[in-house]
Amino acid sequence: MDPEYLKKQKEALVRRHRQVIYLNDSEMAAINLYCDKFRVGTKTVLFREAIMEKVLSELDDNHPTLF
Repeated sequence: MDPEYLKKQKEALVRRHRQVIYLNDSEMAAINLYCDKFRVGTKTVLFREAIMEKVLSELDDNHPTLF
């Protein structure tokens, strides 16, 4: 593989955009319960995967059509 290509691929995966969310007490309790039950070590991964799954699903379901 071309080392320059690999460098560009790795560079494209760098996360540069920070987002902050706020949760109420019951939402946070639910997240903590889920993480404890399913042994989730990093909540960041949980949030990222859940959000991206929802976004990609919605985009897939609502793609533009010609007719």
